[in-house]
Amino acid sequence: MKNKTRQSRFLLKKDVSADLAQKPVLPRTLSAFGLSSMGVGAIVGAGIFITPGIIAGKYAGPAVVLSFLLAAIVCSLAALCYAEFASTIPLAGSAYTYAYAVFGELIAWVLGWSLVSEYLFAVASVASSWSAYFQNLLAGMGIKLPLFLQHANSKGIDLIAILVILAISALLLVGVSESTRINAGMVIIKITVILLFIGVGLFFIKTNHYLPFIPEAFTDSAGVQHYGVGGVIAGAATAFYAYIGFDAVSTASEEVKNPKRDMPIGIIASLGIASILYMALSAVLVGIVNYQDLAKPEHQGDPVAFALTVINQNWVAAIVSLGAVIGMTTVLLVMSFGGNRLLFAISRDGLLPTSFQKISVKKQVPVRSTLIFGSSAALIAGVVPLQTIAELVNIGTLFAFAVVSLGILFLRNNEEFTQLSRQGFKVPGYPFVPILSFILCGILMLQLEKVTWFVFIIWQVLGLGLYIGYGYHHSIVRKKQRVLD
Repeated sequence: MKNKTRQSRFLLKKDVSADLAQKPVLPRTLSAFGLSSMGVGAIVGAGIFITPGIIAGKYAGPAVVLSFLLAAIVCSLAALCYAEFASTIPLAGSAYTYAYAVFGELIAWVLGWSLVSEYLFAVASVASSWSAYFQNLLAGMGIKLPLFLQHANSKGIDLIAILVILAISALLLVGVSESTRINAGMVIIKITVILLFIGVGLFFIKTNHYLPFIPEAFTDSAGVQHYGVGGVIAGAATAFYAYIGFDAVSTASEEVKNPKRDMPIGIIASLGIASILYMALSAVLVGIVNYQDLAKPEHQGDPVAFALTVINQNWVAAIVSLGAVIGMTTVLLVMSFGGNRLLFAISRDGLLPTSFQKISVKKQVPVRSTLIFGSSAALIAGVVPLQTIAELVNIGTLFAFAVVSLGILFLRNNEEFTQLSRQGFKVPGYPFVPILSFILCGILMLQLEKVTWFVFIIWQVLGLGLYIGYGYHHSIVRKKQRVLD
């Protein structure tokens, strides 16, 4: 009996009704437009300037558009599930909070820890890319940093990556409404630059570059599928790095003026806009440049700028490089926002130290979680090479999508949430859409490389150690249960 009780305690659930009844800790200042801007800012960033070239060259060839379409379909199914959760449970914490409400504490912790890796490593990897682009711009002006400050490796650190993350953290400390206004301005500039590339590139497309549309398949020595239908699917799994971020919108649930209406609009609109831009840019890119040229390592870091140099549009290439820097800045801003709000939510439940939930009286933002998250991401970006820190991003995202999709089935069959969701957004095609989303996320997870799974498992073991050592004993839900017992 004792063992059964102990097991059930790992599955204790959050009392959402009680949390919603409390006075909001974070002020509600965000609108549907602000949320959509945040979503586009997070999704359309480094990925759109880098990922299409990698997927076309390594996995799908000209069918890169299909890879992004498949990823967009899976993301859209998951987005519908996120929208229902965000509308029903408008609390900070995104998928972590949803899992806590429907599955219980242990699964919520595992998911929350996965999301911490997604946000932390995504910010660090994007900051590394931001640094590379920015240093290229500086080099064009004749400015060059000392070698030991240029890159994160055994011989030096990435100073620019450290500084940009700290600057983003400082901006977030100014306040949410101020940060979203700046983000909205940068999103407009970024989309304008992307449309400029598409508009110019349309005049230089060579239709023979689209043939064969799906090149003949082969498998490399590491067992990775290239080209063929399998390559398109593998490319879709890789494309998730480009799509990460729309779930960051749901972390702002507690700060939205009308969450039942604005959250679904913000999530779905941002994903829709981003998907169209990704597929359009990819189609133009492989029309300008042969996909085999994009497979060369020297062209994978900046395929869009490379394509423009091929057609002798260097002036556009310079603008696109500047747009890439601005685009990645918006990703850093939104992903940092999502990461520190996640730490805030986990800390408020007692699973992390209370220092993460301290709120600034003046600015009404979680100061310590912002500083701790920013400092951690800056440290990783400064000393760990880009190819290492990017490993956890995709698998953490897909895992979160899968759990949220499955969670809709439990949400609909719980009387407490039936009352809460009466006037909120509902996933159409229930229960088929959530089930299909769960299955597709699982399929894409299986397409990821073995090393990604290995790092993911190590990360989870570390997380479980932290939970057993601290979270289990300090859980607010568990303390309330002890009083009742």
